[in-house]
Amino acid sequence: MAFTGNFMCTSFKKQILEAVHDFRATGGDTFKIALYTSSATLDATTTAYSSSNETTNSSGSAYTAGGLALANVDPATSGTTSFTDFSDAVWSTASFTARGALIYNTTPTHTYTNPGVLVLDFGSDKTASAGTFTVVFPTADASNAIIRIA
Repeated sequence: MAFTGNFMCTSFKKQILEAVHDFRATGGDTFKIALYTSSATLDATTTAYSSSNETTNSSGSAYTAGGLALANVDPATSGTTSFTDFSDAVWSTASFTARGALIYNTTPTHTYTNPGVLVLDFGSDKTASAGTFTVVFPTADASNAIIRIA
């Protein structure tokens, strides 16, 4: 199996301490979500975006290499937890299959190129056939946000 769960990339954890990523909704970095087939090998050791085994359209033009730009949700705190999230990612008139995804930064500080942030495992292949393909992000709060530091 190529995907084995959801992971925060280990390299991302180090890059947080290097001030590489800015998640602010206004003035922050640009993050993208790229979709991958079940042939991709993505896990906590993933360091950056790669087009290897990336999803492609079976028809139409809904998916483009590199994925879709995400809308950042301003970082916040609740109690002793800091968190951030993204708006849902939506591809309209999609005709493709994806097994998982990589969220990565296209405009990082320092010399990194498209550093990985999170690996998402959909649990099984998900397919859209001339329909809408949506990656739904959890509620942006201390218990559920996609990125939480407690």
